[in-house]
Amino acid sequence: MNFNFLRVERDGVVANIQLQRPECGNALSLKLMREIIQACESFKYDTGTRVVIFRGAGRNFCVGADLRDPDRKSADEVDLLERSRATQLGTDLIAAILGINQITIAAVQGAAAGGGACIASACDFRIGTGDCRIGYPEVKLGMNLSWGALPLCYDLIGPARAKRMVIGGELEAAEDLLAWGFVDELVAADDLDGAVQEMAQFYADRPALAAQMIKRGLNAIQSAASAGVMHMDGHQFALASQSDEYEKQRVAFFNRNR
Repeated sequence: MNFNFLRVERDGVVANIQLQRPECGNALSLKLMREIIQACESFKYDTGTRVVIFRGAGRNFCVGADLRDPDRKSADEVDLLERSRATQLGTDLIAAILGINQITIAAVQGAAAGGGACIASACDFRIGTGDCRIGYPEVKLGMNLSWGALPLCYDLIGPARAKRMVIGGELEAAEDLLAWGFVDELVAADDLDGAVQEMAQFYADRPALAAQMIKRGLNAIQSAASAGVMHMDGHQFALASQSDEYEKQRVAFFNRNR
Protein backbone atom coordinates (compact mmCIF):
# COMPACT_ATOMS: atom_id res chain seq x y z
CA MET A 1 0.00 0.00 0.00
CA ASN A 2 1.49 3.33 -1.11
CA PHE A 3 0.98 6.57 0.82
CA ASN A 4 1.89 10.17 0.00
CA PHE A 5 1.93 11.63 3.50
CA LEU A 6 2.58 8.58 5.62
CA ARG A 7 5.28 5.94 6.01
CA VAL A 8 4.25 2.47 7.17
CA GLU A 9 7.00 -0.02 7.93
CA ARG A 10 6.86 -3.49 9.41
CA ASP A 11 9.90 -4.90 11.19
CA GLY A 12 9.14 -8.38 12.43
CA VAL A 13 6.28 -8.20 14.92
CA VAL A 14 6.49 -4.40 15.33
CA ALA A 15 5.12 -1.88 12.82
CA ASN A 16 5.57 1.88 12.58
CA ILE A 17 3.14 4.46 11.23
CA GLN A 18 4.97 7.75 10.76
CA LEU A 19 3.29 11.00 9.77
CA GLN A 20 5.32 12.53 6.97
CA ARG A 21 4.54 16.26 6.82
CA PRO A 22 7.42 17.63 8.93
CA GLU A 23 7.44 20.97 7.11
CA CYS A 24 4.13 21.85 8.78
CA GLY A 25 4.48 19.96 12.03
CA ASN A 26 2.63 16.93 10.59
CA ALA A 27 -0.58 18.96 10.48
CA LEU A 28 -3.55 16.77 9.67
CA SER A 29 -4.75 17.52 6.18
CA LEU A 30 -7.83 15.65 5.02
CA LYS A 31 -5.67 13.51 2.73
CA LEU A 32 -3.30 12.60 5.57
CA MET A 33 -6.24 11.70 7.81
CA ARG A 34 -7.65 9.37 5.16
CA GLU A 35 -4.25 7.73 4.77
CA ILE A 36 -3.98 7.14 8.53
CA ILE A 37 -7.39 5.46 8.48
CA GLN A 38 -6.30 3.23 5.60
CA ALA A 39 -3.07 2.35 7.40
CA CYS A 40 -4.95 1.44 10.58
CA GLU A 41 -7.36 -0.76 8.65
CA SER A 42 -4.45 -2.57 6.99
CA PHE A 43 -3.73 -4.26 10.34
CA LYS A 44 -7.26 -5.64 10.71
CA TYR A 45 -6.43 -9.12 9.43
CA ASP A 46 -2.70 -8.98 10.18
CA THR A 47 -1.93 -11.71 12.70
CA GLY A 48 1.84 -11.34 12.47
CA THR A 49 2.15 -7.80 13.84
CA ARG A 50 1.94 -7.49 17.62
CA VAL A 51 2.58 -3.76 18.22
CA VAL A 52 1.93 -0.63 16.14
CA ILE A 53 3.89 2.54 16.93
CA PHE A 54 2.67 6.00 15.90
CA ARG A 55 5.35 8.60 15.20
CA GLY A 56 5.73 12.03 13.67
CA ALA A 57 8.60 12.99 11.37
CA GLY A 58 10.65 16.05 12.27
CA ARG A 59 10.42 18.21 15.37
CA ASN A 60 6.76 17.62 16.28
CA PHE A 61 4.53 14.63 16.70
CA CYS A 62 1.50 16.41 15.24
CA VAL A 63 0.30 20.01 15.67
CA GLY A 64 -3.34 19.17 14.90
CA ALA A 65 -5.74 19.83 12.07
CA ASP A 66 -4.35 21.68 9.06
CA LEU A 67 -6.56 24.76 9.01
CA ARG A 68 -4.89 25.89 5.79
CA ASP A 69 -5.68 22.68 3.96
CA PRO A 70 -7.10 23.69 0.54
CA ASP A 71 -9.40 20.66 0.67
CA ARG A 72 -11.00 21.85 3.92
CA LYS A 73 -14.07 24.01 3.43
CA SER A 74 -14.48 27.11 5.57
CA ALA A 75 -17.52 27.50 7.79
CA ASP A 76 -19.15 30.04 5.48
CA GLU A 77 -18.98 27.62 2.52
CA VAL A 78 -21.22 24.94 4.03
CA ASP A 79 -24.73 24.67 5.43
CA LEU A 80 -25.64 23.53 8.94
CA LEU A 81 -25.86 19.85 8.00
CA GLU A 82 -22.41 19.91 6.43
CA ARG A 83 -21.04 21.70 9.49
CA SER A 84 -22.39 18.95 11.74
CA ARG A 85 -20.67 16.36 9.54
CA ALA A 86 -17.37 18.27 9.35
CA THR A 87 -15.94 16.37 12.30
CA GLN A 88 -16.86 12.92 10.98
CA LEU A 89 -13.51 12.22 9.33
CA GLY A 90 -11.73 12.99 12.60
CA THR A 91 -14.15 10.73 14.46
CA ASP A 92 -13.44 7.97 11.94
CA LEU A 93 -9.70 8.55 12.38
CA ILE A 94 -9.79 8.14 16.15
CA ALA A 95 -12.12 5.14 15.86
CA ALA A 96 -9.69 3.53 13.40
CA ILE A 97 -6.81 3.88 15.88
CA LEU A 98 -8.93 2.55 18.74
CA GLY A 99 -9.99 -0.33 16.50
CA ILE A 100 -6.46 -1.58 15.89
CA ASN A 101 -6.29 -5.06 17.43
CA GLN A 102 -2.58 -4.82 18.18
CA ILE A 103 -1.09 -2.89 21.09
CA THR A 104 -0.48 0.73 20.07
CA ILE A 105 2.16 3.16 21.33
CA ALA A 106 2.54 6.88 20.58
CA ALA A 107 6.12 8.17 20.48
CA VAL A 108 5.67 11.88 21.19
CA GLN A 109 8.29 14.55 20.57
CA GLY A 110 7.72 18.29 20.35
CA ALA A 111 4.07 19.25 20.19
CA ALA A 112 1.02 17.02 20.11
CA ALA A 113 -1.79 19.53 19.84
CA GLY A 114 -5.48 19.22 19.06
CA GLY A 115 -5.85 16.31 16.67
CA GLY A 116 -2.31 15.26 17.52
CA ALA A 117 -3.26 14.94 21.19
CA CYS A 118 -6.36 13.01 20.12
CA ILE A 119 -4.20 10.51 18.20
CA ALA A 120 -1.88 10.06 21.18
CA SER A 121 -4.79 9.56 23.58
CA ALA A 122 -6.31 6.91 21.30
CA CYS A 123 -3.16 4.78 21.60
CA ASP A 124 -2.78 2.27 24.41
CA PHE A 125 0.43 3.85 25.70
CA ARG A 126 2.37 7.09 25.28
CA ILE A 127 6.11 7.74 25.69
CA GLY A 128 7.21 11.35 25.44
CA THR A 129 10.43 13.30 25.38
CA GLY A 130 11.20 15.51 28.34
CA ASP A 131 10.40 18.62 26.31
CA CYS A 132 7.18 17.38 24.70
CA ARG A 133 4.00 19.42 25.06
CA ILE A 134 0.48 18.08 24.70
CA GLY A 135 -2.83 19.93 24.74
CA TYR A 136 -6.11 20.83 23.14
CA PRO A 137 -6.13 24.45 21.89
CA GLU A 138 -9.52 24.17 20.14
CA VAL A 139 -11.19 26.39 22.73
CA LYS A 140 -8.92 29.27 21.67
CA LEU A 141 -10.53 29.06 18.23
CA GLY A 142 -14.01 29.09 19.73
CA MET A 143 -14.40 25.34 19.11
CA ASN A 144 -15.38 22.37 21.22
CA LEU A 145 -13.17 19.28 21.35
CA SER A 146 -14.72 16.85 18.89
CA TRP A 147 -13.71 13.62 17.12
CA GLY A 148 -15.11 11.66 20.08
CA ALA A 149 -11.87 12.45 21.90
CA LEU A 150 -13.18 14.02 25.10
CA PRO A 151 -13.76 10.70 26.93
CA LEU A 152 -10.24 9.54 26.07
CA CYS A 153 -8.74 12.53 27.85
CA TYR A 154 -11.16 12.09 30.76
CA ASP A 155 -10.30 8.41 31.13
CA LEU A 156 -6.57 9.16 31.25
CA ILE A 157 -6.48 12.02 33.75
CA GLY A 158 -9.92 12.44 35.34
CA PRO A 159 -12.48 15.26 35.19
CA ALA A 160 -10.66 18.19 36.81
CA ARG A 161 -7.47 17.83 34.79
CA ALA A 162 -9.42 17.10 31.63
CA LYS A 163 -11.28 20.38 32.17
CA ARG A 164 -7.96 22.13 32.69
CA MET A 165 -6.57 20.75 29.43
CA VAL A 166 -9.66 21.16 27.26
CA ILE A 167 -11.14 24.39 28.67
CA GLY A 168 -7.74 25.96 29.36
CA GLY A 169 -6.46 25.13 25.91
CA GLU A 170 -2.78 25.28 26.84
CA LEU A 171 -0.04 22.86 25.84
CA GLU A 172 0.88 21.18 29.11
CA ALA A 173 4.43 20.47 30.28
CA ALA A 174 5.82 16.96 30.04
CA GLU A 175 6.37 16.63 33.80
CA ASP A 176 2.73 17.44 34.52
CA LEU A 177 1.53 15.05 31.82
CA LEU A 178 3.55 12.26 33.44
CA ALA A 179 2.30 13.05 36.94
CA TRP A 180 -1.31 13.09 35.72
CA GLY A 181 -0.98 9.82 33.82
CA PHE A 182 -1.49 11.23 30.33
CA VAL A 183 1.94 9.92 29.32
CA ASP A 184 3.35 6.68 30.70
CA GLU A 185 7.05 7.49 30.48
CA LEU A 186 9.40 10.40 29.77
CA VAL A 187 12.83 10.03 28.25
CA ALA A 188 15.55 12.19 26.74
CA ALA A 189 15.00 12.96 23.06
CA ASP A 190 17.96 10.78 22.06
CA ASP A 191 16.49 7.87 24.01
CA LEU A 192 12.97 8.01 22.58
CA ASP A 193 13.45 5.36 19.89
CA GLY A 194 15.12 2.95 22.30
CA ALA A 195 12.43 3.39 24.97
CA VAL A 196 9.63 2.91 22.48
CA GLN A 197 11.26 -0.21 21.05
CA GLU A 198 11.76 -1.60 24.54
CA MET A 199 8.09 -1.09 25.41
CA ALA A 200 7.02 -2.50 22.05
CA GLN A 201 9.07 -5.65 22.60
CA PHE A 202 7.70 -6.03 26.13
CA TYR A 203 4.12 -6.19 24.83
CA ALA A 204 5.06 -8.10 21.68
CA ASP A 205 6.37 -10.87 23.94
CA ARG A 206 2.96 -11.33 25.55
CA PRO A 207 0.66 -14.03 24.06
CA ALA A 208 -1.04 -12.15 21.22
CA LEU A 209 -4.50 -13.69 21.48
CA ALA A 210 -4.83 -13.01 25.19
CA ALA A 211 -3.29 -9.53 24.96
CA GLN A 212 -5.58 -8.44 22.15
CA MET A 213 -8.66 -9.90 23.84
CA ILE A 214 -7.84 -7.96 27.01
CA LYS A 215 -7.29 -4.77 25.02
CA ARG A 216 -10.62 -5.05 23.23
CA GLY A 217 -12.40 -5.79 26.50
CA LEU A 218 -10.93 -2.78 28.26
CA ASN A 219 -11.69 -0.53 25.28
CA ALA A 220 -15.29 -1.73 25.35
CA ILE A 221 -15.56 -0.90 29.05
CA GLN A 222 -14.09 2.57 28.47
CA SER A 223 -16.38 3.39 25.56
CA ALA A 224 -19.61 2.09 27.12
CA ALA A 225 -20.33 5.19 29.19
CA SER A 226 -19.58 7.68 26.43
CA ALA A 227 -21.19 5.92 23.48
CA GLY A 228 -24.60 7.39 24.20
CA VAL A 229 -23.54 11.03 24.23
CA MET A 230 -20.42 11.58 22.15
CA HIS A 231 -22.34 11.38 18.87
CA MET A 232 -23.33 14.95 19.68
CA ASP A 233 -19.92 16.58 19.39
CA GLY A 234 -20.43 17.14 15.65
CA HIS A 235 -23.65 19.00 16.42
CA GLN A 236 -21.82 20.99 19.07
CA PHE A 237 -19.22 21.97 16.49
CA ALA A 238 -21.98 23.08 14.11
CA LEU A 239 -23.35 25.33 16.84
CA ALA A 240 -19.93 26.63 17.93
CA SER A 241 -18.92 27.43 14.35
CA GLN A 242 -21.88 29.81 14.04
CA SER A 243 -20.83 31.93 17.01
CA ASP A 244 -19.24 35.36 16.78
CA GLU A 245 -16.38 34.09 18.97
CA TYR A 246 -15.55 31.35 16.48
CA GLU A 247 -15.42 33.77 13.57
CA LYS A 248 -13.36 36.27 15.53
CA GLN A 249 -10.80 33.67 16.61
CA ARG A 250 -10.66 32.09 13.14
CA VAL A 251 -9.86 35.43 11.52
CA ALA A 252 -7.28 36.20 14.22
CA PHE A 253 -5.60 32.83 13.66
CA PHE A 254 -5.16 33.36 9.94
CA ASN A 255 -3.96 36.93 10.46
CA ARG A 256 -1.32 35.70 12.93
CA ASN A 257 -0.12 32.96 10.62
CA ARG A 258 0.08 34.74 7.27
